[in-house]
Amino acid sequence: MSVDVETETTIDRPRAEVAAYATDPANAPEWYANIGSAELETPLPLAVGSRMRFAARFMGRRLVYTYRVEELVPNERLVMRTDEGPFPMETTYSWADAGPDATTMTLRNRGEPAGFAKIGTPLMEAAMRRANRKDLIQLKRILEPRA
Repeated sequence: MSVDVETETTIDRPRAEVAAYATDPANAPEWYANIGSAELETPLPLAVGSRMRFAARFMGRRLVYTYRVEELVPNERLVMRTDEGPFPMETTYSWADAGPDATTMTLRNRGEPAGFAKIGTPLMEAAMRRANRKDLIQLKRILEPRA
């Protein structure tokens, strides 16, 4: 059984600004509730083949994993993949105009749990959906101008 979770939000900021912030690994701990740290293993700018190491907590477990950038279309799409651990994962960010100064950001996580992790797939998918919603709400809070 695979996991495929997609969430989206509209942020009142231009697409280039949203994409620039979201793709900067240094910002990940600010908007991802479960990520404690992120560090580049390859130099900026991000490109296909770039590697980023994350330390996170998910479902009560500490996870350390490295994403490799598989696809990067500036201001449109970023696809990262990890093959590490019991749950190889692909994460996709995509951005689309939602008005003159607004962006729809979509966050998609999908993967195929292996071994013991396969048993908890339905719980993992629900937890991932909740976490993604919270993360996009936090991203929106950070990027939208205060009234």
